[in-house]
Amino acid sequence: MAKEVKLTINDVELTVPADYTILDAAKTINVKIPTLCHLNLHELNMNSVNQVASCRVCLVEQEGRNNLVPSCATYVTDGMKIKTSSPRSILARRTMVELLLSDHPFDCLVCEKNQTCDLQALAADLGVRGELKYQGAKSTYPKDVSSKAIYRNLDKCILCRRCETMCNQVQTCGILSAVGRGFETVVAPAFGMPMTETMCTYCGQCVAVCPTAALTEVNNISGVWDALASEDKHVIVQTAPAVRVALGEEFGMEAGNIVTGKMVAALRRLGFHKVFDTDFAADLTIIEEAAEMVHRIEHGGRLPILTSCCPAWVKFFEHQFPELLDIPSTCKSPHEMFGAIAKTYYAQKFNIDPAKIVVVSIMPCLAKKYEAARGELSHDGLQDVDYVITTRELAMMIRETGISFRDLPDEEFDHPLGESTGAGVIFGTTGGVIEAALRTAHEWITGKPLEQVDFHQLRGFQGVREAEVDIDGRQFRIGVAHGLGNARTMLESIQAGEVHYDAIEIMACPGGCVGGGGQPYHHGDQEIIKKRSAAIYAADKDKPRRKSHENEEVMRIYAEYLGEIYGEKAHELLHTHYTARELI
Repeated sequence: MAKEVKLTINDVELTVPADYTILDAAKTINVKIPTLCHLNLHELNMNSVNQVASCRVCLVEQEGRNNLVPSCATYVTDGMKIKTSSPRSILARRTMVELLLSDHPFDCLVCEKNQTCDLQALAADLGVRGELKYQGAKSTYPKDVSSKAIYRNLDKCILCRRCETMCNQVQTCGILSAVGRGFETVVAPAFGMPMTETMCTYCGQCVAVCPTAALTEVNNISGVWDALASEDKHVIVQTAPAVRVALGEEFGMEAGNIVTGKMVAALRRLGFHKVFDTDFAADLTIIEEAAEMVHRIEHGGRLPILTSCCPAWVKFFEHQFPELLDIPSTCKSPHEMFGAIAKTYYAQKFNIDPAKIVVVSIMPCLAKKYEAARGELSHDGLQDVDYVITTRELAMMIRETGISFRDLPDEEFDHPLGESTGAGVIFGTTGGVIEAALRTAHEWITGKPLEQVDFHQLRGFQGVREAEVDIDGRQFRIGVAHGLGNARTMLESIQAGEVHYDAIEIMACPGGCVGGGGQPYHHGDQEIIKKRSAAIYAADKDKPRRKSHENEEVMRIYAEYLGEIYGEKAHELLHTHYTARELI
């Protein structure tokens, strides 16, 4: 049993584990201490806590010490007595925030993070009003607009270093770090390189944890509005599974609310000609991926097969593990498959010029913006997907039009690209892709109906987990990881010969797509990600069909257009290749 210590916080005696910080201990008695740089992902088993204590916003008073101590980085000791709201600590916090504001732009009304900015909220909570006490020089830096996914405005960086913790400790990409000294210090890539010249995967987790607008997504809203306003374009939209369990948060609804019907209704009112579902393409992806998996098993192909739906994960292994490029599935991600089908099968079926079709993807992910621009994800000179907007951007568009989202009636997706099964829905959470693939692969290998479709052993939030699944007497070893740091651990274990798997699913973001970099900001509340994941499984349960090969519209496309599953036409449109990239 772990050692415990006794301490007093605000005259309340309590006993907590010895490895707790003062901040951890205060939470057990519902005492709120403000934080800014602190980042805790233990609840999702990401094994990372930022304890650089750079912002000093969480200072508290400890009896017997002259100096205030940072509660996020000070561990409890026996007999410790703490005051979290003494006049001295409150004044110190307010001073710290005022100093941060003295070197910060005052463009809150037009800022990307207006009303979702942690610094703004903290200033309000601490009563920072009127004229600031501290005036001085303001740092200015060039804006980094090099990438299709992430926009960097270092004028708004407050050196909290949350992004650095996420990039280096959690995702292990090593792109961001403190550069320079004193007033010239900034968090940036080495030598001030633009993001496009680094190994950045564009997972967007740095954006998800940035408390200000120093890091935001590249905004594609204006391009979508222009397409919708064009009389010459046929604009269709697809929505990822994770969007429907998070969008409601932007309109004051509880996390985990499934707002699929209202989302569809809102998209029609925005002017899209057809509203389709990425879940349809997720089912299509499973048909190809399961076929590829079965083909490798039956023909002695290389195992493990790795899922390839996450573009941040794809770019990660292209940089970090180029010697493994022949292991991942060659399947395109679902939204890219959708785009390919939309500009071929759909265009032909409804006699629409593919050049006039604009495909808009609504994704929980920033890396999808980068992915959509990859040259190999195109056909006959047309990109599979034209615009990607995030869940947050969709909420902005809905607010721009004055639509009362909560009052919208539920509406259904259009057909034929709106039909989906429960297997397509669970793509949105960690473990979901491989579970969906197994539901189909199991039936194809055994030739028998799969009665129990829930593979509970593949679910959960442990960063790296494994399970054995019996298929026709053979034990298939499955590995699942979420977070790129966990992916690195798993792949290095495989390279070292320490473990063997037949199939692996990896998602770049904590919790999978539900925790994507384009989702509504959760401000460190990991329970929100868990509620979104639970809603994904609830949506799966509600589906009358829960195996991808039971999707009649998908199977009709094979009969009418694609021909053989995993065949020549399918490879032409639905599969891709990968590129070894330099370590920079």
